[in-house]
Amino acid sequence: MSFSNFRCLLFSLFIPNFHHSNPKFIPNFPFTNSTRRLYSRSHDDGEDKDTLVSSFNRLLHQNPTPPIIQFNKILGSLVKASHYSTAASLHRQMELMGLPSNLVTLSILINCFCQLGHYSLSFSVFATILKKGFHPNAITLTTIIKGLCLKGQVHQALHFHDKVVALGFQLNHVSYGTLINGLCKVGETRAALQLLRQVDGKLVQLNVVMYSTIIDSLCKDKLVNDAFDLYFEMIARRLSPNVVTYTALINGFCIVGKLKEAIAFFNNMILENIKSDVYTFNVLVDAFCKEGKVKEAKNVFAMMMKKDIKPNIVTYNSLMDGYCLVKEVNKAMDIFNTMTQRGVSVDVRSYNIIINGLCKIRMVDEAMNLFEQMHCRNIIPNVVTYNSLVDGLNKSGKISYALTFVDEMHDRGQPPDIITYNSLLDALCKNHHVEEAIALLRKFKDQGIQPNLYTYSLLIKGLCQSGRLKNAQEVFQNLLIKGYNLDVYTYTVMIQGLCDKGLFDEALALLSKMKDGVCVPNAVTYDIIIRSLFDKGENEKAEKLLREMIARGLLEHGN
Repeated sequence: MSFSNFRCLLFSLFIPNFHHSNPKFIPNFPFTNSTRRLYSRSHDDGEDKDTLVSSFNRLLHQNPTPPIIQFNKILGSLVKASHYSTAASLHRQMELMGLPSNLVTLSILINCFCQLGHYSLSFSVFATILKKGFHPNAITLTTIIKGLCLKGQVHQALHFHDKVVALGFQLNHVSYGTLINGLCKVGETRAALQLLRQVDGKLVQLNVVMYSTIIDSLCKDKLVNDAFDLYFEMIARRLSPNVVTYTALINGFCIVGKLKEAIAFFNNMILENIKSDVYTFNVLVDAFCKEGKVKEAKNVFAMMMKKDIKPNIVTYNSLMDGYCLVKEVNKAMDIFNTMTQRGVSVDVRSYNIIINGLCKIRMVDEAMNLFEQMHCRNIIPNVVTYNSLVDGLNKSGKISYALTFVDEMHDRGQPPDIITYNSLLDALCKNHHVEEAIALLRKFKDQGIQPNLYTYSLLIKGLCQSGRLKNAQEVFQNLLIKGYNLDVYTYTVMIQGLCDKGLFDEALALLSKMKDGVCVPNAVTYDIIIRSLFDKGENEKAEKLLREMIARGLLEHGN
């Protein structure tokens, strides 16, 4: 393969403006604003970086000049510490001093440019490697593939892979592991599986990392059966699953609500003498907490401690979330208050969990105290924090305070979202301030925030409760005209409004429409109509619907 052929490949695939540059040297590194920010952040480890730069400069001015390997070691150390712009700048100094680079030096430079998102420069360096007669190895090629994948340019990385393989370059298992991981990260799990089949024994030997990556991605996509098939395929190939494989499958079972299977698989992991890590335990703690099974979560937590696996912020946040879910906010507060003593610093999510838990049980003053505490600890509240407080204030009847709080969100750089406005709209409607609710709706639409179906459902409910049924029907019909896929909640709200006015024929017509396949009515829908019919003495119609409700298996579920 000639350099000219490969340079043509680079022209067509990656750097269409490359012909404007001089291929005899690597372009000077551009210090853009984003690069300056990266450079300034590197001062977090300032002493080490400065020491490395000083050592590099001493080497540069020694006579005779030391071997290139010594320069490469320093550049490599800078890259390991994420000082990419500094390493690139020092390499430029080498060039200006006339010091020749070798394959390792140029591979380091490619890595720098890839990490900083300067792909045209990466390929320019790659062209220089070929021009100098170096034969790029799998490490150099993987550096480009990894850089593209890290920045989300996975399809470009695949295209690069296809071309270099076609031109006789050799990639290794790390290259393919990187590509498979990149595809999974952007949700292309099927493409990753296809690549696994394509590679299988022909290009490189498959390994546990490749399988585990795809298994993890399949589980996150809720395709647990497919993931399990791959697991058994690994076993058949005599590839031993590791903690990553097992944790991915345990997580998959938890995602699809199969906690018994997750625990069984966890026990199997112990029998296989595979040591679980904090992530494995966190998956189980979080799954139990989401189901409101805090006792079981505490048992998993106790097992962690027994195995000397230190819980982290994720563990504690999950436990607090679980306690708040079952309205045991005092126990969540106990965890919150003891975390620091256990060497774990609280974060914004920790505060959000407790603030939301307090707001749900109308302890808004205590939530506000925690909000002030965040500022004292220099923990910046996010939109989730504000939304919990706005909702808590609304539900406590402090709507005017909630409205001023929304202004504060703007001032503090956390603009309200549709969740914020829906909370306000709900509070205004419940307090029969429908005109103010409509004005608010117009206001946030003018700000570019689009109402969702729940927004309109709240408005329909508010209009009905304020005796403005015709207006509610107009909004409802307008949603149908605009092609909204109305859900059971929206239909139920409209049915409630019709029943409250004694318009049972219209209500039953909507129920019939739901049963025809628009959306399935639930127990609440039936309950509203049945109760209204009984209240109005329409016992025969009510009993007929009650039998239908029982036949659909809805009576025992309640609402």
